[in-house]
Amino acid sequence: MIPNQWYVVLSSSELRDKPLGVFRLGERLVFWRDSRGAAHCLEDLCVHRGIQLCLGKVLGDRLQCPFHGFEYDEQGKIRIIPANGRSTAVPAAFQVRSYPTFEAQGFIWIWWGGQVPEPSQPSFFTDLDGTFSFAEVQDHWRAHYSRVIENQLDVVHVPFIHANTIGRGGRTLVDGPGVKWISPDMFYIYVFNRIDDGTPAMGPREVPLEPEPPFKLEFLFPNLWQNYIGKQTRILAAFVPVDATHTILYLRFYQNFVRLPGLRTLVNRLAMPFNVYVAHQDRRVVETHEPAASALKMGERLIRGDYPIIEYRRRREELKGGRATR
Repeated sequence: MIPNQWYVVLSSSELRDKPLGVFRLGERLVFWRDSRGAAHCLEDLCVHRGIQLCLGKVLGDRLQCPFHGFEYDEQGKIRIIPANGRSTAVPAAFQVRSYPTFEAQGFIWIWWGGQVPEPSQPSFFTDLDGTFSFAEVQDHWRAHYSRVIENQLDVVHVPFIHANTIGRGGRTLVDGPGVKWISPDMFYIYVFNRIDDGTPAMGPREVPLEPEPPFKLEFLFPNLWQNYIGKQTRILAAFVPVDATHTILYLRFYQNFVRLPGLRTLVNRLAMPFNVYVAHQDRRVVETHEPAASALKMGERLIRGDYPIIEYRRRREELKGGRATR
């Protein structure tokens, strides 16, 4: 896992008026909303007797342990030990780990790492504005999140895995692909797959990126991806790490060509079965990866068409504290 990052970990719709216990980033976490509706996250383990806090309840702005009624604030500090009396001070050691939490765009992020720099908040795709609506599904993969990400950066596999869906046409030859870094933590991929006519494939630095091609893939570290199909249609994915061998894919279809409330909801929902079917074509193969997690230096023999994956691995290594440079 890349430390000191804002990770999407939940959809806002999952967290309602009761505590929610989940496993994310290899850790057991509990989320809850306070009296204002703000989301908070703590380690899901009462410091007193090791009970899961998600089994408790929300009391105003505090989370109460179900076993002995200890009340935790958003910083993970116990404010009241009922057996000692409400007026008795609580020792400083009575505290669990808290995670800075941010909610926007229908997602909940947590900061996974050390001290959050100020000011700091998660980044999102600036070309998705409030005119878009979306439908969302969750899909569980038995794969490390880095492998699920790399699958969405891989333009070489499309005519093979998706031969009867998005890969129809036999465009097996890959020009490029083009990669353009927008910021230190965001890059675009431009796809130039074509039918093999006997001419050599162009390299990543030979394909034209100006004027910008209308179709592109966008990746935003650490775990967000967007398929920019066109000005009015997008596919978005959040690759949420569960543990070393499991990932939850939060998959969304966005559009703004239908804006009438009831009709747009119907259109969004009707688009999802096809998108899930395409994702499952990938999942069947990705779940067989060995080793489970990707790395910059490993036994794989990559080709020129894997350039986006190489760029992802280089930047991931940098963020993890390695020495890789572009």
